[in-house]
Amino acid sequence: MKNTVRVLLFTALIGVSIYLLQNVTGSISSEWLLTAVTVLFTFSIIFIGFVIFLENRKPSQTITWLVVLGSFPLIGFLFYLVFGRNVRKRKLFDRKALVDEKIMFEIEGNHRSYEDKIDLMGDHQQMLFNLAHRLGHTPISFATRSKTLTNGKETFDHIFSEIEKAEHHVHLEYYIVRHDEVGCKLKDLLIKKAKQGVEVRFLYDSVGSWKLSKSYIKEMQEAGIDVVSFLPVKMPFLNNKVNFRNHRKIVVIDGTAGFVGGLNVGDEYLGKDAYFGFWRDTHLMVRGEAVRTLQMIFLQDWYYMTGENLVKKEYMTPTVQLEEHEGGVQIIAGGPDNKWEVIKNLFFSMITSAKDSIWIASPYFVPDEDILSALKVAALSGVDVRLLVPRRPDKKIVFYASRSYFLELLEAGVKIYEYKEGFMHSKIVIVDYELASIGTANMDMRSFHLNFEVNAFLYRTRSTQKLVNDYEKDILDSHEIILDEFEKRPFRQKLFESMSRLLSPLL
Repeated sequence: MKNTVRVLLFTALIGVSIYLLQNVTGSISSEWLLTAVTVLFTFSIIFIGFVIFLENRKPSQTITWLVVLGSFPLIGFLFYLVFGRNVRKRKLFDRKALVDEKIMFEIEGNHRSYEDKIDLMGDHQQMLFNLAHRLGHTPISFATRSKTLTNGKETFDHIFSEIEKAEHHVHLEYYIVRHDEVGCKLKDLLIKKAKQGVEVRFLYDSVGSWKLSKSYIKEMQEAGIDVVSFLPVKMPFLNNKVNFRNHRKIVVIDGTAGFVGGLNVGDEYLGKDAYFGFWRDTHLMVRGEAVRTLQMIFLQDWYYMTGENLVKKEYMTPTVQLEEHEGGVQIIAGGPDNKWEVIKNLFFSMITSAKDSIWIASPYFVPDEDILSALKVAALSGVDVRLLVPRRPDKKIVFYASRSYFLELLEAGVKIYEYKEGFMHSKIVIVDYELASIGTANMDMRSFHLNFEVNAFLYRTRSTQKLVNDYEKDILDSHEIILDEFEKRPFRQKLFESMSRLLSPLL
């Protein structure tokens, strides 16, 4: 039995005992009862603190939890029940990790057929590929055509166009799906294809899409669409599944076309939200071999939630084979089911391998100590390190936690830009103008440690050059934060930044 459950049962048992004694004997005063409850609660907090200490977490996480429990006992106690229990490598995802690794190895094997082309890559690219292959068990493809899609209109136009052409199946996996104009357009199109005999499977995150109406889901199900929610949470404060979310955005059509990137399904991604205004985002379309990896990731998530094994030839073999194209594409999935922090380690490898430049765009920037140190060392070494973030917050605690890291980064020589033309939601890392990552992972601890994510790593592709061009344009549409000006920000802002940073390991 888990330690936290023991604490709850122990607390409840003594609480019930005190209640019964008071009502049966009438001999316990209210003052004595209050004292007993306080002592009981204190012992529960101490016990949880001891459990956290024995879990050998990172020192920053341990200290943060102890401070939160000590400073705000009641809130900290409830917060720990929801977010603090470290079950990442326990029963919740053990089965998924074993099945995923086994199936991926059976399908892809060692996949060393491109060794001659890998040898022609730069040293740091070879190192990243070997690391990615070892951690993610997925191959690099030189027979994949990738296309960078800039913002919502171009992205949804391409997705809807490909779905219209679907003949066998459409697989979709999203963190956020909204019952609004673009959401209804997608729903109607999927229903149309289902009625044409196309297999449609729709996997959405139960927390990210908690506002999605039952009528939206029911309408699709009645049309024959398989709709499944990922890790549904009925009682959040008694279920730690709420902390492990599927943040992936995947679309696969007929095994020949795939999409991955930063855009969910909602009108705000088309710039129709009055608060955010223009929405700056980036997505990627792929054709060829890399689509099979996206398909594998979807099918493994589907199997985890439904028990339905769809790893079959009709889903795994693209009907259209492309000739080899310039550059390599590698799709990597990361999540709490991985033994290693896959996305974080690959980002770290990219940063430490840079010789000329490191350009990062992330709406949420809450790095751990490894990433933070790597960025500062790179900047101090003369590498052109740039960070592009939103100027307007959507989550204030994360927004100010991000800014708590700015001073030390600026002092190290990192250039920081705030996007001023709307809300910046792109999740991009570009190294030395030729190596890039685009996907669902932010540069934050939640993406590194808690969320299920998926990124495409690009090696000297034409889509990489498009990312470089778009980033340069975004810089022109941004305000650079200057060290002298930043140091003069109001004291209340500094205070809120520090308070928010204290929660960084929990965000």
